[in-house]
Amino acid sequence: MAEVEDSVNPTSGVAERYAQALFSLAQEKKVTDAVAEALGNFGDMIEKSSDLKRFVASPVFSAEQQLKAISALLSQCGFGDVTANFIKLVASKRRLFVLPEMIRAYTALNDKAKGVTRADVVVAAPLSSDHSAALDSALRQVSGGQTVKVNVKVDPSIIGGIVVKLGSRMVDASLKTKLNSLRTRMKEVG
Repeated sequence: MAEVEDSVNPTSGVAERYAQALFSLAQEKKVTDAVAEALGNFGDMIEKSSDLKRFVASPVFSAEQQLKAISALLSQCGFGDVTANFIKLVASKRRLFVLPEMIRAYTALNDKAKGVTRADVVVAAPLSSDHSAALDSALRQVSGGQTVKVNVKVDPSIIGGIVVKLGSRMVDASLKTKLNSLRTRMKEVG
């Protein structure tokens, strides 16, 4: 599967190598969780700011321009030395456009080392505390008893039901998908 992903996305190999190097350094300095948190925060900053997202993805800026801007941003936000130095290195090597993938790869390495699995869940309406607890319990059982970090997203367009992605497995039990399937079957019959 990794070979297919690499052939489809050539930057994933770069992201994996950088993430592995950072993870090794973070392990050595015993700051893996702090680096994961800081990278997550930086990733959130990229996602929430269209200007920063464009800047990171743009090949127009020189390495010096990217490094100067990123250094100013990092010092203003107070990121730790390991994380800040890593992001500066990425900028100096003109690899900022791969940074979101590096963050995902580092998070995956950190999760694997801690025995954590991540699940992305989409629901039509916010879950009650009882439903959240039941979902956590079910996902823990499916994952073989591992700790599961659940990211719940509310999307009213699925109408009802639930969509769960746990690792490489995905279950789409949304009403929207069921209605689309029914519509397709009815067209085949008619």
